[in-house]
Amino acid sequence: RWGKREMEETVQNKPVEIAVFDFDGTSISGNSPVILVRYLQRKKMLKKRVLTKIIFWGLRYKLRLPQNESWVRGAVFSAFEGKPKEEVDQFLESFYDEHLEKIFRAKADAEIQHHLSCGREVWVVSATFEPLICQAMKKHGFTHQFSTRMATDDQGCYTCQVEGLPVEGEEKLVRITEYANEKYGEGNWVITHAYGDHHSDRAMLRAALRPCAVTPDNPLRRTAKENGWDILSW
Repeated sequence: RWGKREMEETVQNKPVEIAVFDFDGTSISGNSPVILVRYLQRKKMLKKRVLTKIIFWGLRYKLRLPQNESWVRGAVFSAFEGKPKEEVDQFLESFYDEHLEKIFRAKADAEIQHHLSCGREVWVVSATFEPLICQAMKKHGFTHQFSTRMATDDQGCYTCQVEGLPVEGEEKLVRITEYANEKYGEGNWVITHAYGDHHSDRAMLRAALRPCAVTPDNPLRRTAKENGWDILSW
């Protein structure tokens, strides 16, 4: 029989369990940057030539051609260039409440709550803009987030530059790994579950004990079938 001390040491040595969720197309049934661009277009907040370039970028993206991920985010944020960060963040928070909260998937919410009840950390990892993800955190119980942060100037106003790299593709796993190692120590954490919908989420999914392809695109569906991953219809 184990004594109290041995049991406490076993609990202390147990790695921290983390469930990670992609946002666009996984946690919500849509793509937040696309919805935002359409909204900004209706508000006439994007110049026509910039909008044309964004649309062309989107067509190339659908064809899976190499793209500059930082450029397109800067193009979208040209609508906010020179405006105070606090003002833009409030605008995006209101945009989230009005347009994105209603498409947050009930099944995603249920999974989040399940993992929290199991004592797991629940992280959201997304290429979309940080104020949107921070608002989702307030609503849905995510315990940490990694998302694309736009740089500000010396006056605290937004620029069209990404701070660092967009949290896209393999960068998602890079951010998770760096933060978890810093917070818990290398070898003291594990990704138990990962949820993603797009083939660019493969690296993050492969790192999980239980990868879950959520309403996946065709390339990710093929990968999931080949590797025996869970395929979920949300």
